[in-house]
Amino acid sequence: MQIYKFGGASVKDANGVKNMVSVLQKVGFKNTLIVVSAMGKTTNALELVANNYFENKKELQSSIQDVIKYHNEILLDLFENENHSVFKKIASIFNDLSSFFKTNKSPDYNFVYDQTIGFGELVSTSIISEYLNSVGIKNNWLDVRDFIKTDSYYRRANINWEETQRLITSNLNKSFLNITQGFLGSDSNNFTTTLGREGSDYTAAIFAYCLNANSVTIWKDVPGVLNADPRYFENAQLLNKISYTEAIELAFYGASVIHPKTLQPLQGKEIALYVKSFLNPDQAGTRIGKNVKLEPMIPCFIVKKNQVLISLSSLDFSYIVEENISEIFTLLHHYKMKVDVIQNSAISFSVCVDNIYDNLDNLIHHLKAKFKVASNENVSLYTIRHYNQTAIDQIEAGKTVLLKQLTQDTVQLVTK
Repeated sequence: MQIYKFGGASVKDANGVKNMVSVLQKVGFKNTLIVVSAMGKTTNALELVANNYFENKKELQSSIQDVIKYHNEILLDLFENENHSVFKKIASIFNDLSSFFKTNKSPDYNFVYDQTIGFGELVSTSIISEYLNSVGIKNNWLDVRDFIKTDSYYRRANINWEETQRLITSNLNKSFLNITQGFLGSDSNNFTTTLGREGSDYTAAIFAYCLNANSVTIWKDVPGVLNADPRYFENAQLLNKISYTEAIELAFYGASVIHPKTLQPLQGKEIALYVKSFLNPDQAGTRIGKNVKLEPMIPCFIVKKNQVLISLSSLDFSYIVEENISEIFTLLHHYKMKVDVIQNSAISFSVCVDNIYDNLDNLIHHLKAKFKVASNENVSLYTIRHYNQTAIDQIEAGKTVLLKQLTQDTVQLVTK
C-alpha cells in the first residue's frame, strides 16, 4: 500500500480539490489510503470559535457562520446540483458543531478545543470524498476516530499503538481507495483528541506503520523539504535526499515541513517518505530513507518565533545541581512547557520554552519561590544544522543574541 497525505494548502479551495484529482490521476491511486487536513486556514478559524466560546460568547455564532460560509462557497464551486446529498451532509456536520456548544458542560479549554477543531477535517474529507465519487474515483470515507485510539491528553494526545494496530488491521478494507482525516483520534470515552498541530503527517505515518505500507507521500505547496522556510529565509534550496536521522533532527528543532513524531514509526519499518509538490507532481521532490546522506550538504536553517527565554539563578549563590534541575524540569512538565534549549553554569540555568498552554505566569510564580527569575518573551530561536561561520553571521546580523550554544553539527541562538 501507499499512503498519500494532502495538507490544508493543497485543498484550500475548489481549484485545489480539482488539482488533487489531477494529481491522483497522474500518479495513480491503486492500493492507496489518503489522509487529508482541514481546508486552508480552517483550523485557525475553529480556534477562534473555541476562544469565542470561552471569552466572547456574543461572537460565537458569527465565527461558526464564517467557517460554514467558507465551505459552502467551495461546495457551490464543486457541485453544480445544489440538491446533491453533500450539502445536507455538510450541514449536518456543522449542526453537530453548534449542538456541542449548547450541550457542553466541561470548563476544560483543551477538551473543548479538541472537540471543536476536529470538525475541520471531518468536513474537508466529506467534501473531497463526495467530489471524488462524482468524478468517477470511487472511494470509501473513514472516520479516523474509529481507528486511531489515544489517551486523553487533549491537544497533544499519545497513541495507544496496540489498540490502533488492532482496529486498523481488523477493520480497514484495503481493496478500496480509502480517504480519512489527519490530526484526529479518539480516547477511551470516544471523545475526539488531536495529535498536535500539523499532526496529519503523523496520521499518515501511523497508518503506514500499521499497514506495512511501501511508502508515504506528503503533498505540499513547496517542491520538497527545503533547507530553510522561504517565509523567513531568502534563497531556500531543495534537499534532494535526507536520512531518517537527519530528518528527525530537523523535525525536533522545529522544521515545519515534517511533524516531529512522523518519522519514528516510518524509521521503525524502513518505510520511505517522500515530500513532493502538489503543483508539480512529476518532480522528484525529497526522499527520506535509511542510510541516505544529506544531498546537497548545506546549512539548514530553522526558526521558532514567539519563544520565552527563562533564566534562573540561585537566591543564595549556591550551585544549581541535579536536585535543582530535577525540580525545574518537574515544574516545566507540570505546566506543559515544551523545552527547546537548555544551558546551565554553576549558579545559573537558562531554558528556552514554547508557552503553548499559556502557563508562563503560573510557572514563573512557582519558580520564584526558590530562584531568582528573569524572562524574555517574544524571542526567536534559530537553529542551524551543518553550520559554518557565514551561516552564523547571517543569523546574528542586526539582532541581539541572548543565548548561543554550539555542538559539532548544530548551533542554536536565542535572539531578540
